[in-house]
Amino acid sequence: MLIVIFSVMLYHYIKITIFENIVQSLTIEAKNISAKPEIINLEYKDSKSFDLIKIVPNDDNLTRAEFVSTKDDNATYLTLYYPYKNDLLVLTKNTSEYSSIVDQILVDILIINATAIFLILFYALFLSRMLLAPLRSFCLKLGELNERFLQEVETDELPVEFKPLGDGVNRLIGRILTFVQYQKELFIGAAHELKTPLAVMKTKNEVTLIKERDSQKYIEALKNNNEAINQMNKMISSILEIGRQEGAQFEQPVMTDIIAYINEIGNNFLILAKGDDRNIKINLRPHSLKIMIQPTLFLHVLQNFVQNAIKFSPKEATIEINSTLINGEFIVRVIDEGIGIDESKDLFAPFKRYGNSSGAGLGLFLAKGAAQALGGNIELRNRTDRSGTIATFILPIRNNKYKKDKFI
Repeated sequence: MLIVIFSVMLYHYIKITIFENIVQSLTIEAKNISAKPEIINLEYKDSKSFDLIKIVPNDDNLTRAEFVSTKDDNATYLTLYYPYKNDLLVLTKNTSEYSSIVDQILVDILIINATAIFLILFYALFLSRMLLAPLRSFCLKLGELNERFLQEVETDELPVEFKPLGDGVNRLIGRILTFVQYQKELFIGAAHELKTPLAVMKTKNEVTLIKERDSQKYIEALKNNNEAINQMNKMISSILEIGRQEGAQFEQPVMTDIIAYINEIGNNFLILAKGDDRNIKINLRPHSLKIMIQPTLFLHVLQNFVQNAIKFSPKEATIEINSTLINGEFIVRVIDEGIGIDESKDLFAPFKRYGNSSGAGLGLFLAKGAAQALGGNIELRNRTDRSGTIATFILPIRNNKYKKDKFI
């Protein structure tokens, strides 16, 4: 389209330039003749510049020069009507040669345009096919992936321009594989955790029913079964919590003053800790930090840290919640005074219980999933100054997926 517009403009520019020169020469000659009336008597019989020069009556009372273009079967002419005293000085010039040149220029431009457009289309089709060939091959590889046996796609044959695409797809496949692995571990663990107490309950019932016993034995058996049922209810509640957390990952991120939000939920933690004879100390920096975040997922992480700190800390212990902003990373720490952890074990695996407190063993598993969904990470390590654990949540601010932050 641009080529056509440029060509039309070029054609009109050439045409106007040529005929402006003719008009200018006719005007100059008319002025010269008007200044020397004796020239008119010569009638320009030998003139090579004009085909005709004459004087006619000024019947239309023209007061300024006018040009008229005419054409007959053999030639084209440009005629100047120039006011001369009470008459009109008429100068006519044959412009057939110039018109022919302009027409030929137009034909040449059309031919060049048609050729250029054809070459551009041919080159575009050829180049697009050549550029899209690796992409088509990559798409075929993706289409041949078996959802039951996912594996990363080879990207060695991809051009440099498509390498980021291949790497991004492989990262996505890696995340899917990790998610599937977590799901397998979760389902296997849930089946095992629910099957064991059910088997124990069944065995106790069968033993109790073998022979008649006094009422106290039946009451004891029922109490044991109720305890097992309560444990299974806790397990089922934890599994349902995983479903709720996965739904929270689709929560719309909102601009949140994360420091004010921690202070707000920290008041709830204070009440929870006081009920278990523990203390909460909050020390947050900076004073305000506004970022785009999913509050529910963040609450999952921080709440798990605090609940574990309360669970594993002795009575009258102080649990500290602090935050800081270092090199574009927002870091939240929950520091307790408990027994510490075994750093050699995988503390984030589902249904793994450590320490002397009961539970479903899904808290840290859920916290890690929520942290990863936020684009951050969590760490657990022992304190160096005394017994206790430091639970750390690290959230990149400058390079997180929202890239919209405000520091105050």
